[in-house]
Amino acid sequence: MSGIIKKTYVRPLDIKNGCIDMGHGAGGRASAQLIEELFLAAFDNEWLRQGNDQASFTIPAGRMVMATDAHVVSPLFFPGGDIGCLSVHGTINDVAMSGAQPLYLSASFIIEEGFALSELKRIVDSMAQAARDAGVPVITGDTKVVERGKGDGVFISTTGVGMVPPGIMIDGAAARAGQVILVSGTIGDHGVAIMSKRESLDFETEIKSDTAALHGLVAHMLAAVPGVRVLRDPTRGGLATTLNEIARQSGVGMLLEEAAIPVSPQVDAACEFLGLDPLYVANEGKLVAICAQEDAELLLATMRAHPLGMNAARIGTVIDDAHGFVQMQTRFGGRRIVDWLSGEQLPRIC
Repeated sequence: MSGIIKKTYVRPLDIKNGCIDMGHGAGGRASAQLIEELFLAAFDNEWLRQGNDQASFTIPAGRMVMATDAHVVSPLFFPGGDIGCLSVHGTINDVAMSGAQPLYLSASFIIEEGFALSELKRIVDSMAQAARDAGVPVITGDTKVVERGKGDGVFISTTGVGMVPPGIMIDGAAARAGQVILVSGTIGDHGVAIMSKRESLDFETEIKSDTAALHGLVAHMLAAVPGVRVLRDPTRGGLATTLNEIARQSGVGMLLEEAAIPVSPQVDAACEFLGLDPLYVANEGKLVAICAQEDAELLLATMRAHPLGMNAARIGTVIDDAHGFVQMQTRFGGRRIVDWLSGEQLPRIC
């Protein structure tokens, strides 16, 4: 019929049985359908609905912070989480460790041909729920598809932006001798959860990842103690590597108390079984804080009053040391060097 354009019927995505094919990354009708029926349906917000290749947003007063992170965890689903929520939490936490309030996220997906749509939906739904729970929307993104055998299911990169309120100055180079080192809870949970799933290990009590967004805890801490000097989340390389990074940045040493470092009994037992040191095992929902001696008790009590800091502990002090060594007072009364991680204990854990 002249003058009438007939709209081609497009069958809805078969989420239950369908798989990603190369057409979903070609930029045509299949790509648009994947974005509309899966990604937009999950992440729906006013910025994404505009349909642009970028997002425009207003920002409050303060210093802007930006962080980006790539997530290649294997397996994609693990006790306590999955690559979806992990990709949100990881970037939010990187922004929050500056004392910033995270505002927005972007997300980029690299998906392997043949990846099940049902699993992709499960990941995207988890990611969207994590963003909603955190109050940090995903406002722009991108999707690419690679040939079968050229990827490993799905890789996700996220970028976050946030604003640091006036008066907050947190820096990895700000640790000084006499300051106190705190950790927000038990260490090693995430890495051991990944390893137990990967190796199909069964323990009497399931070990779950601690993956969580920490910006609420950080805001709670800074409201009580604005003078916090250093914040860092001990992810890859664990607590030991994070403290060595800070010591090098600040030109100081550190002295830890082994007996004070919180490790759950099941993680401790699993590490012994697997031949791992929990000091070097990754975390995704813990932070290290360094503050003045006079603020330590208030900050510790503040952390313990928050759900994500209930097991917070004072684990050591910053000391003068031109060599920047991190040392530990052992349970047996001696001292040992807690060195940088050599190599990689657990690959593909975040």
